[in-house]
Amino acid sequence: MFNNVSLDGYFTDAGGDMSFAKPQGPDPEHAEFVSRNAGRGGTLVFGRVTYQMMASFWPTEAACQMMPDVASAMNENPKIVFSRTLKSAAWNNTTLLGGDPAAEIARLKAEDGPDMVVLGSGRIAAQLMQAGLFDQIQLMVIPVVLGAGRTLFEGVTARPRLALKEARAFQSGNVLLRYGPNSAL
Repeated sequence: MFNNVSLDGYFTDAGGDMSFAKPQGPDPEHAEFVSRNAGRGGTLVFGRVTYQMMASFWPTEAACQMMPDVASAMNENPKIVFSRTLKSAAWNNTTLLGGDPAAEIARLKAEDGPDMVVLGSGRIAAQLMQAGLFDQIQLMVIPVVLGAGRTLFEGVTARPRLALKEARAFQSGNVLLRYGPNSAL
């Protein structure tokens, strides 16, 4: 999973907006990280809301001009969208699934295939965290205080313990925190 979170722990503001994570100035190191991270391949996993937001931006000419490497990866990588309301998913290489996300991801992880990464998609992230299905969690902490919004793992009661695998600060003040399973427990 990869998600941006505010300093006070929200991945969206109170209105559901995630634009707080947009770069506030030049940070070549962060831009290079984003391009490299997007280029790792794998299957992108979304809930309906995040899917619709991503599908409305990444295939556009503006996205291709602003971040060509990221746009290419987002448009070409296979995608899974979980939704009970969407009837179709037209974005390139997208599979629409209506079943239980935790059960479907557990099934897919048991098969041979590319790695998967959840982007945004707080409800999906919470369900997968509750089921213990994450091998790695990347959080990009953005140095902004939102005051209200949605926390990433709303409803998780399992209290999983994670181990910090990497912490990396960027010129912009953003901090990447990468966690994995805590094998000491």
